[in-house]
Amino acid sequence: MARWVRPEVYPLMAAMTFVTSLCVFQLARNVLMNPDVRINKTHRASAVLDNAEEGYGYSQHAFRKYLSDRKPQVFSTLNNFFSKEDN
Repeated sequence: MARWVRPEVYPLMAAMTFVTSLCVFQLARNVLMNPDVRINKTHRASAVLDNAEEGYGYSQHAFRKYLSDRKPQVFSTLNNFFSKEDN
């Protein structure tokens, strides 16, 4: 592969691999876990599913629960340092 690909292309390949893996992860998550996607025939037969709890569990996943009690700041220490007023 070193003969065919230049070293300058490696960062682009890494970025494209990362983005492709994110897309595959999201597609697989939606197909396998989304309560609105019905793959088997018995679920498709019912027109309306009463699955509010399952939908809530899907939307409030572990990462969202982890972020719910955090401050919405990226650099909270830096923001606190510059937001202090001089007396």
